Amino acid sequence: MGLLHDDGSGNGTEGLLHDKVVLVNGGSQGVGAAVARAAVREGAVVAVTGRRPEPGEALVAELKAAGGTARYVRADLADAAQAKAAVAETVDAYGRVDCLVNSAGLTSRGTLLDTTPELFDQHIAVNLKGPFFAMQAAVANMLGRGAPGTIVNIITSSAHGGQPFLAPYVAAKAGLAGLTRNAAHAHRWDRIRINGLNIGWTATEGEDATQRAFHGAGDDWREQAAARLPMGRLGRPDEIADFVVLLLSDRSGVVTGSVIDWDQNVLGALD
Repeated sequence: MGLLHDDGSGNGTEGLLHDKVVLVNGGSQGVGAAVARAAVREGAVVAVTGRRPEPGEALVAELKAAGGTARYVRADLADAAQAKAAVAETVDAYGRVDCLVNSAGLTSRGTLLDTTPELFDQHIAVNLKGPFFAMQAAVANMLGRGAPGTIVNIITSSAHGGQPFLAPYVAAKAGLAGLTRNAAHAHRWDRIRINGLNIGWTATEGEDATQRAFHGAGDDWREQAAARLPMGRLGRPDEIADFVVLLLSDRSGVVTGSVIDWDQNVLGALD
């Protein structure tokens, strides 16, 4: 059951994103797909982007079957032109973009010493450049209409430093955290609120593939990981999605420029 918006009538029947157009980049699986489901549940019209049509179209079919309005936009967010075009296609379809979520991410491994320029560029393209130009296009649409809007960037707790094998990932995501604050400051007088989430270890399809590809993980890696975590489990995409919906909605008030640590470990605290 989703959070409901109380419109003052006492019936609480309208969702938190009632009548909002939400574009979720990287929305065909994982956290992005969970955000798309939560947004539809809370009354939004949703567009999701992804490189592969199969999961994107399957998700859209699921959302429509649940009574939502949704469309898939094929886009490789590593290409700035495609990132901007995804916003344009959403505007063409629905007339506007009220909310943007940048959830696409590349998590391939590399240390300071073994990262190639090609790998570094891939991380910058997906984790920083794509969100930058998607935000540029979305904010331009909001400004052109003289309308408020909200943006949430999915970042990572590793942006604070991370493991040695995440060097290019950390570099790009730390840049996204800085961009989030910079853009929020630049457009606060336009009533465009921009926030970010530094998410911790989360059980997603992408994380499963990463653990198996780079760390030789077996079928029980989630259980082994959970045993080492304070809450006894990994985070869930649906939990993050609820938090994102709150930040996208008016319920989060005037909050902007915040990069929130969504994690079960406390930065700077030591045992």
